[in-house]
Amino acid sequence: MTVTILPREKTSALFNVLTLLGSLLAGLVAVGIVFLLKGINPFFAIGEIFIASFGSAFGFQETLTKAIPLILIGAGLALAYRAKFWNIGAESQLLLGAVFATWVGLKLGPGLPAWAILPLMFLAGFIGGGLWGLIPAIFKVRFGINEVISTLMLNYIAAEFVKYLVVGPWKGETKYGYPYTDDLPDQAILQHLGSTRISVLMLIIAVSAALILAFLVYRTRFGYEIRVIGENPEAGRYAGINFFRTSLIMMFISGGVAGLAGVGELSSIHHHLSYPDTISAGYGFTAIIVAWLGRLNPGFSILSGLFFAGIIVGGDAIQMSMGLPATTVNVFNGLILIFLIAGDFLLNHKVRFQRRVL
Repeated sequence: MTVTILPREKTSALFNVLTLLGSLLAGLVAVGIVFLLKGINPFFAIGEIFIASFGSAFGFQETLTKAIPLILIGAGLALAYRAKFWNIGAESQLLLGAVFATWVGLKLGPGLPAWAILPLMFLAGFIGGGLWGLIPAIFKVRFGINEVISTLMLNYIAAEFVKYLVVGPWKGETKYGYPYTDDLPDQAILQHLGSTRISVLMLIIAVSAALILAFLVYRTRFGYEIRVIGENPEAGRYAGINFFRTSLIMMFISGGVAGLAGVGELSSIHHHLSYPDTISAGYGFTAIIVAWLGRLNPGFSILSGLFFAGIIVGGDAIQMSMGLPATTVNVFNGLILIFLIAGDFLLNHKVRFQRRVL
């Protein structure tokens, strides 16, 4: 038996949808097998995940709360992945957005009204995340350094930098020795919807950003250049596309959007800067799957972000109700990502099995 892999030239929209659904179904089956090996009824466990996240008012509120950063970061990552720039550093870009916004909030917040300080914090967060995203872009286009390695390493550097700040120069005088900065002033805090933890402003920003980035990718010259670079870099150079400029702008936007997510987590949820794993529950990594599930279309990140936020909320619920380890959600996410990538491979390649002739 020989296996031949050939590139698939064109696929229909129906085939794309069926491949995506098949990948998701295969991922859920694999998750079910894991539950089965743990002695848990997989239908019951998977059902509990979706009931806990979408089946009650409280669960849906938490799902929306966690969907906001996932939509933002997933949309930004989809932009970068369109250009085949494998940005694994959204977690650090989120943190740098939170750091820049913290500085603005603490230094300028006490003297400014809310209508002035909040836009400044968002601007600072976008710049912080964007500048951090520029570093691996410069490394790649100028020195040929693999962006997977550089963006991954920058995650650790940013995390250690945040730890240094909250136990060192930015340690809050009002926090009694805890590793936090002082709380932001009231005018730098985003208001919630009623008794929920949902910031309506952040929800609007997340959905708007995803739609704007989708328009950018599919309806502008810049988006066309990004897609050409991703599909055929040599053709892009032949067509006169400035690879250096396009890559830098693309990564500044991608990192900047992740920085906005950091501002939201800071100003809406925590109100002060603290340890990295407190500011972000691994949103920068989970958003990688969000971008893939959205077929690298920033607009689809709205639905895929909501889906994975539900998995996080439901996963937390079954951890407590079934006594599962804290890594359950990571296993869930990892398996689904593997099958999504496998589905993407089959979408772009034909696999033929032929009997060997003796």
